[in-house]
Amino acid sequence: MATLIRSKISNKLSNAASTVTNKSQAKVSGMFARMGFQAATDEEALGFAACDDLDYDHRQGLQMDILKNEEMEGAGMTVEDGSMEGDSHYQRDGTGPSSSASKDGGMCNELASQDKPKITAWEAGWNVTNAIQGMFVLGLPYAILHGGYLGLFLIIFAAVVCCYTGKILIACLYEENEDGQLVRVRDSYVDIANACCAPRFPALGGHIVNVAQIIELVMTCILYVVVSGNLMYNSFPTLPVSQRSWAIIATAALLPCAFLKNLKAVSKFSLLCTLAHFIINILVIAYCLSRARDWAWDKVKFYIDVKKFPISIGIIVFSYTSQIFLPSLEGNMQKPSEFHSMMNWTHIAACILKGLFALVAYLTWADETKEVITDNLPSGIRAVVNLFLVSKALLSYPLPFFAAVEVLEKTFFQDGGRAFFPDCYGGDGRLKSWGLSLRCGLVVFTMLMAIYVPHFALLMGLTGSLTGAGLCFLLPSLFHLKLLWRKLLWHQVFFDVAIFVIGGICSVSGFIHSMEGLIEAFKYNIHD
Repeated sequence: MATLIRSKISNKLSNAASTVTNKSQAKVSGMFARMGFQAATDEEALGFAACDDLDYDHRQGLQMDILKNEEMEGAGMTVEDGSMEGDSHYQRDGTGPSSSASKDGGMCNELASQDKPKITAWEAGWNVTNAIQGMFVLGLPYAILHGGYLGLFLIIFAAVVCCYTGKILIACLYEENEDGQLVRVRDSYVDIANACCAPRFPALGGHIVNVAQIIELVMTCILYVVVSGNLMYNSFPTLPVSQRSWAIIATAALLPCAFLKNLKAVSKFSLLCTLAHFIINILVIAYCLSRARDWAWDKVKFYIDVKKFPISIGIIVFSYTSQIFLPSLEGNMQKPSEFHSMMNWTHIAACILKGLFALVAYLTWADETKEVITDNLPSGIRAVVNLFLVSKALLSYPLPFFAAVEVLEKTFFQDGGRAFFPDCYGGDGRLKSWGLSLRCGLVVFTMLMAIYVPHFALLMGLTGSLTGAGLCFLLPSLFHLKLLWRKLLWHQVFFDVAIFVIGGICSVSGFIHSMEGLIEAFKYNIHD
């Protein structure tokens, strides 16, 4: 009898240990799934959020398998070790059953299958720096043109606020356990949004974030086409080619993006272009410093252009957008405790560099400052610099384009039984005709927008006011208040409410003025 009792106790302990191990493996697998995401460029970081949704489905599948096995064990049924082992390692080595979300050459599954080490704080800082120091800083001097010293203040203010909201967004990923220790219970921006809308509307928040993400990605693609046409037109003004024609030529070069299955080669080229872009910024600043004697300090004033300054707010906010991929980036860090210090020094550096770049460029050209500052350079230098920038824009376009396609396919074609349309991939992983049509249609849409609204500053201001302010100002402060309001100090509540109110005012005013400008530009181009 004693032997039988010891045997039963031993079996129960063994089953309990196995259950705990399987749960731990399921949690760890979610982290391993994102170890491969180390963005090389500012735009490549946008792929983090797109991949989080796919990883979430796999993690849910793992957890359901574990729950099923627990029920089977409780009922006295045995579970084969092989099936559990295969499922628990699905995210790490790529084994396990195929799902509707996986396909040959898919970016998320391909990267998730690679067992890469986690990134350091310096590598994470490189990602954030590239995200907020991209080629869109070329529009900041134009913001100073309409805002003066207040525009410089907003560059500093936006850096402080975006740094703070990035930190509180990460705080929403954690909750205290029974021992009072912080435990990561969420993995993405979408998870945070869904948690805030639960239990009445558990998926509403995720849909809002996904829509904002798609808008920002598509608008980023449009901006690349616009800036390509603008730069080429101003580089070769003597050629009988209009800016619209240059935009069409750029789109023709981008059409092969519809056939992309992975971004390995493009990412390598884009990294080189990012480094070249930093060199170009230095060259522009050096040229401006060489004309320091002619700087127009008297042109920098405290007045603002009431009609155009709200657009400048959107431009400044858009240049700081990085919140969408911060949850995945923090989850990939070797020491997540260093995330706050990393955010501090990256945003301080961005604030100094952006403020310096915008100020010296405006002082050099004053009222003649153009939407894209490189258009103010002398013709000889301008052609060389703009060709580098066009190359960077064209090679960077596939990154947000591919991320947008992934989100659209996941939402409308691959969402299990809830999908609106059939899967756009066949059983052999090949892209079907309607899937290719979706991609080609997206490329053509970006071209049409670039043709009929070829205004870099207006589009950038609209995107910053609509999605930039929402993802960087409004939603993080709202989520922080909703999830952690009982643990917040009074000054934290004050900051969150103030950021939400200020962000809302800036977003609405910038959106209205940007839309007015875009509608006027659209009417003009239709009649032209």
